[in-house]
Amino acid sequence: MIDLNNESGVEVDEQRLIALGRFCLQELRIHPQAELSILLVDEDTMADYHQRFMGLPGPTDVLSFPMDELRPPADDEEPPQGLLGDIVLCPAVTARQAAEGGRTPEAEADYLLVHGLLHLLGFDHAEPVEEKAMFELNDALIAAWTAHRAGR
Repeated sequence: MIDLNNESGVEVDEQRLIALGRFCLQELRIHPQAELSILLVDEDTMADYHQRFMGLPGPTDVLSFPMDELRPPADDEEPPQGLLGDIVLCPAVTARQAAEGGRTPEAEADYLLVHGLLHLLGFDHAEPVEEKAMFELNDALIAAWTAHRAGR
């Protein structure tokens, strides 16, 4: 179950983000009843969260707050269910980054949603080996999502 609240003041394709979240959870074999919350906030709110929870100044693009520490299952395991946690996105920061990186705001939001979801599932990029694995999986999920949407 995915719950999305847009408190950012920016118009966003909320249904696309929910569909992307569902797609990724299915691809990663997370139980369809696992609960995920996506919150879209303005820059001031994101700056407050960034300072409060990470000790860093200014707004950032995405923050993840895991709950039950669910992990993708091994092939012989049942999909886990429970509370995944919260992903907080800032569309204003995302749009700025998209322009700097040559992507559309939609593509940047997609990428960051997947990035936040992977953090909820225990992936990290603190060490080079972890970073490589996480970003390769992020790219693979985005590629699969793009192919899925093109095949509609």
